[in-house]
Parts: sequence; structure tokens; C-alpha cells
Amino acid sequence: DVQLQASGGGLVQAGGSLRLSCAASGRTFSDYAIAWFRQAPGKEREGLSCISAVDGEIYYKHSVKGRFTMSSDNTKNNVKKTAYLQMNRLKPEDTAVYYCAGGSYCSFVSMEDWGQGTKVTVSS
Repeated sequence: DVQLQASGGGLVQAGGSLRLSCAASGRTFSDYAIAWFRQAPGKEREGLSCISAVDGEIYYKHSVKGRFTMSSDNTKNNVKKTAYLQMNRLKPEDTAVYYCAGGSYCSFVSMEDWGQGTKVTVSS
């Protein structure tokens, strides 16, 4: 089974930065898409970014493009993958629980595998 472990959340002031990490293990990751989602209190979950399993292209939700940057790296034998979400110029409305998810292809609706979330709080 795939395990996805998100970390790096915390409390930050508006305008600050945070870097989230997602450690993936449990299969080979040469053909595996990883995405970041978030869910704010009282709101629906939304997809933020995704690295394609096919060509490594990165997709962003329009509202975070330019502020958030996703990247990833694999171990040499592709048995572990780490995805990152660098979040800059954070706003109070970015406060949410952030989740990493993975699967065969990118989707901003849902993915096959999910990790536990990491909470991000942006104070004004």
C-alpha cells in the first residue's frame, strides 16, 4: 500500500512562507502523480497543484500560481518520492489543512491515495 506523509505545516504571519513536504513510499514512483489539496474550515476541498505521472509537468490552480511552487524528487530506484509545496506570500485565506495525494494521473477533483493532512494557519 502507498503511504503518503505530509509535514511542514504551522503558524505563519501573512506575507510569510512555508514549505510543505510529502513523503511517499510503498510502490515504485516512476509513473505516479502527486498532488496537493487543501480544505479550509467550512469549505470544500480544493486541488492546488499536481505533478504529472506521464511527463512531470506541473499543474496549478489559477489562484495559487505564482505564489505556490511544487517540486518533487525520487530516490534513484524510484521506491520513494518526496513532493514539496513552497508557499510564499501567504494570506489568511490560505489557512487550511493541506493534504498530499497520489495516483495514476493528475486530478484536481480526487486522487486514489491520500495522506493525513498538515495544518497551516496564516495570521493577519
